[in-house]
Amino acid sequence: MALPARRKMRAATALEERPGGDRRNAGAVALVTVLVAGAATLWAAGHAHAATYKWVDEKGVVHYTDKLPPDAVDKASVELNKQGVPVNRTDKALTPEQRRAIEQDAEKARDAQRAKDELDRRDRALVASYTNEAEIDLARNRSLQTINNVILSSQAFSEQLTKRKVDVEAKKVQSAGKPVVAVLDRELESIDTELARQAELIVQKNKEVAAITAKYDADKQRWRELVAAKDRTASSKATPASGSAPVVPVAGTPKK
Repeated sequence: MALPARRKMRAATALEERPGGDRRNAGAVALVTVLVAGAATLWAAGHAHAATYKWVDEKGVVHYTDKLPPDAVDKASVELNKQGVPVNRTDKALTPEQRRAIEQDAEKARDAQRAKDELDRRDRALVASYTNEAEIDLARNRSLQTINNVILSSQAFSEQLTKRKVDVEAKKVQSAGKPVVAVLDRELESIDTELARQAELIVQKNKEVAAITAKYDADKQRWRELVAAKDRTASSKATPASGSAPVVPVAGTPKK
C-alpha cells in the first residue's frame, strides 16, 4: 500500500501546481493524501512488528501461529521475528507444587551459603587467634578453670552436707519420741534437697567441661588443617614451574 500512496501524493502535488487549479479540489486531494499515507504507515508498522509464535500442544505437535490461543498461554513458547529468529522465550507456567519446590531449593541454597560464610569466618578467626597449638591448649585450660572451680566447690559443699546429714540422723535416733524429731526431719529434708541440687549442678558442669574440651580439640584439628593448607599453597608458589629454562652461568664464573 506504500507505493499507491506515494503515487497519490505526487498526483495531488501536480494538481496543486497546475495554473489556475481549483484550490478547493487541491485541499480535498491533500486531505485524502494524508489519510492514505497515515493508513499506509499504520499498515507498514503493523507488518513490521508482526511476530510468529512457536508452541507445542499436549500431544507434542509443534504449532506456528501469529498469536497464542487461550489454551497455549500457559505453555512454553518462542516468539520469532519475520526472519524466524527467536526474540523472546516464555517458560511454561509452574504449578503450585513446582513453585514450592523451587522456593525450598532456593532456601536450602541460601542456608548452605550462610553455613559456608560462617565456616569461612570461623576459619579466619582461628588462624588469626593462634600461632601454635600450645596457645590453643592454654585457651582451653583457661576456659575450663572457672568451671572446674565450681565443680570442686560443689563437691566440697556436698561433703559438708553429707556429714551434717549423718549428725542429724544420729540426733534423730537419740531423740526418738521427743518433739525435736520433727525439727530434725525438716532439716534432713532440706539437706537432701540441697544435695540433689548440688549433684545436678556437678552433672551440668561436667557436660560443659566435655563440650569445651571437644570444641578446643576440634579447633586444634581445624587449625592444623588450615596451617597445612597455607603451607602447601606457599610452597607451591615458591617452587619453580617444571620445564623452566636452566640457569646459564655468568661468563668468567668457574663451572662446578
